[in-house]
Amino acid sequence: MPDLSPHFQIVPRRAPRRWPWLLGGVLWLLSLAAAWHWSARSAAPILPVLSQRAQQAEQQLAAQRARLQELSQRETTLSRSDQISRNANGDLQNTLAERDEEIAALRADIAFYERLVGPTQQRKGLNVFSSEFVAAADNAWQYQIVLTQNLNRGAISEGRMHFVIEGVRDGKLASADWGQLHQQPGATGQAYSFRYFQTLEGQVMLPPDFTPQRVRVVLKGQDIAVEQSFDWKAAAT
Repeated sequence: MPDLSPHFQIVPRRAPRRWPWLLGGVLWLLSLAAAWHWSARSAAPILPVLSQRAQQAEQQLAAQRARLQELSQRETTLSRSDQISRNANGDLQNTLAERDEEIAALRADIAFYERLVGPTQQRKGLNVFSSEFVAAADNAWQYQIVLTQNLNRGAISEGRMHFVIEGVRDGKLASADWGQLHQQPGATGQAYSFRYFQTLEGQVMLPPDFTPQRVRVVLKGQDIAVEQSFDWKAAAT
């Protein structure tokens, strides 16, 4: 009878060989160590030089930054100094202009006084030298009344001045007194006090539809009263 049992043979499995991998790993590590050692030996002489150059570059950079800050501070200081000089120069120019105006006014006063007390001028006591009006807005007028006296050079003339404007309104003769002109009924006159001459200035309001023709100026002092009339004189504006 033939043998029908299966023919199997149990063969023990051999363990894989690991030593080639270990050998390759060791060789790779040795190559890395050799490469690091060679790089270190090659770079060792250069590292101190590079370190010194880096330190010098940092020092130069710090010096340049300090110099830049110094220049910036100097520029700011110079800019402020220049602005201060410009402001001072502007103030000086304004002051000089004001002094020029004052000198011109004083020269005009001196010239006026020389004409007033000149050898050919008649000696007068309290006197209204001139009366002038300048048109302003809304029927208002700026006035300028000049008072003089050259009779007594040591005396002080004091008192109050007022004037009345005479003219035509609605085809009829009319007048406006000091209170009407100032829109203050009962208003007193304007004070004056001078030795040789004085200019009185102010503003009045003419009545509507009033055409001025003459100005009657009245001066009242402690022991003197003066009344003078002038044709209406409007200065060109």
